[in-house]
Amino acid sequence: MPWIACELHSHTFHSDGRQTLMELASGAKALGFECIALTDHNTMTGLHDKDTVEQETGISIISGMEWTTFYGHMVTIGLTNFVDWRPAGPDDIHKGIADVHRSGGIVGMAHPYRIGSPICTGCFWEFNIEDWNDIDYIEVWSGTFPSIKTDNDRAYRLWTDKLNEGYRIAATSGRDWHAQEHTDEPVSVTYLDIDDGDGTVTNRAVRALATGKASVTMGPLVTLEIRTDAAAYGIGAVVPRQDRSHNFKVQINIDFHVRKEIWDFQEPHYTLNLIGNTGVLSEQFVTMDQPNYGIEISGDELLWIRAELKGIVRGVRTLIAFTNAIYVDR
Repeated sequence: MPWIACELHSHTFHSDGRQTLMELASGAKALGFECIALTDHNTMTGLHDKDTVEQETGISIISGMEWTTFYGHMVTIGLTNFVDWRPAGPDDIHKGIADVHRSGGIVGMAHPYRIGSPICTGCFWEFNIEDWNDIDYIEVWSGTFPSIKTDNDRAYRLWTDKLNEGYRIAATSGRDWHAQEHTDEPVSVTYLDIDDGDGTVTNRAVRALATGKASVTMGPLVTLEIRTDAAAYGIGAVVPRQDRSHNFKVQINIDFHVRKEIWDFQEPHYTLNLIGNTGVLSEQFVTMDQPNYGIEISGDELLWIRAELKGIVRGVRTLIAFTNAIYVDR
């Protein structure tokens, strides 16, 4: 199956949005998305005509709900039944997470460092996390042109810190989309590497995110693979202890054609970095006529690696795309 372009944080008039589900899906299709998660605040009633909207637009819709509390916003997706958010207090969020997991859903921290009260009550994450293994993903990019926002930079560093501590947590983007308003700012996409197994596309999209098979971009799609003598390991995979070697062959592919009619960075001067827990492993200039890159790196001391694509957008040198991690067993 291909990588599918997903918007994982959106709202309709069933909470504080100013759009119907049909308007949301139609707007997503116009922007080159193939899948959206409807994550209205504390309600799932906006999904009542999900099947009709999917049939008419061709957009796959993931059921979800944003737990909106005084202590943080937590996105839950993949659920078919309502899981009550109201008992969640600052020190017992893990009970709520367990309820979501038991019901077949996954959870993500929404915009954890956005300004909180009194500007946006509960938008700043204050829940006490005792075990980071319970968190499935962190929304590290929120809003439009997300890479230049300081709160997103903090979220990205939080994700990196947790990877360095040995946790295997995915990272996503989410527009927090409320209305069909035109924007000239870059819109980010979370691409999910869905499998060809059982279930609907939405089932498989949730499964992909739960296993970290995701790549985030405002432009080209970047994918990553580690090749050893025994096997190849893609984004979200774990290189097992018995397949560790002194050197890894890393393959990075950049697809400059995805959603090309939507984004166009003039003179981007791309730089491709390979990052790991030990720091920058490789850095090289990228041209659009050379989409494939092979790099050999030392596997010693590695816990994880990811690829980052940087360039110039609207006169600002910034992060344009990043992959989720490939992990290495120690």
